[in-house]
Amino acid sequence: MEIHTPTGQAEIPGDLQRALIQVLLVSEGRAVPGETLVEEMWGDSAPDNQVNALQAHVSRLRRRLRALEPERTTSRLTTHPSGYRLAVESGELDAEAFVQKVREAETLLPGHPERAAGLLRRALGMWRGPVFGHFPGGSACRLAGARYEEHRLRAMELLFDAELGAGRHAQILAELNEAHISNPLRERFCEQLMIALYRSGRQADALDAYRRMWRRLSDEIGVLPSPSLRSVEHAILSHDPELAPGGDLRIFQSA
Repeated sequence: MEIHTPTGQAEIPGDLQRALIQVLLVSEGRAVPGETLVEEMWGDSAPDNQVNALQAHVSRLRRRLRALEPERTTSRLTTHPSGYRLAVESGELDAEAFVQKVREAETLLPGHPERAAGLLRRALGMWRGPVFGHFPGGSACRLAGARYEEHRLRAMELLFDAELGAGRHAQILAELNEAHISNPLRERFCEQLMIALYRSGRQADALDAYRRMWRRLSDEIGVLPSPSLRSVEHAILSHDPELAPGGDLRIFQSA
């Protein structure tokens, strides 16, 4: 987690203060109940006077934030009947900006795959590693981290769709293979890899990727490939013209 101010990068010292601001940030402007903050900060080791302890940390964080923005006339951290709220303006939280870029790219993708690919690469370039790094926080922050990670994987899927739509199948083979290996049960990466291999004249490798995926799904979670993954295999075997550059790959995606 990093906080950037007009005068440079700022730090929030202490694990408890860091946990507090993290859970307030991932709530994206919504009030967070005090019980949730206590659980996030202390877990099973909450002090007996947890209400007073929480109020003390809130006051300390409020003073720290006020010192970072001396020109601000209202406090970012406010108390509400339902808990505490951290005001975050549009464009200030990088996670929110990332999600907005992905949504914009998804809208662009059908008619402008090159522009969508560029926007998605800029969005994915915002990532530096796991959410919150080596300080994942409590359950609320971990759930938020999982949510943002799913957005990241979706952005990668959209990026590969955009690059395939732009006819750049050969250029993304290495990236696709890495994504598939890193997420071995995510079928969409396998589908995209198969299409890219097929378009690159490697039909046997595309079918081999399908067979490996079929065995993995069967052995590890006891399921069959999805209808969309099976449809890609069938399209490769039948040399479906929609697999060629310029074809409508949306017919191979499940709803």
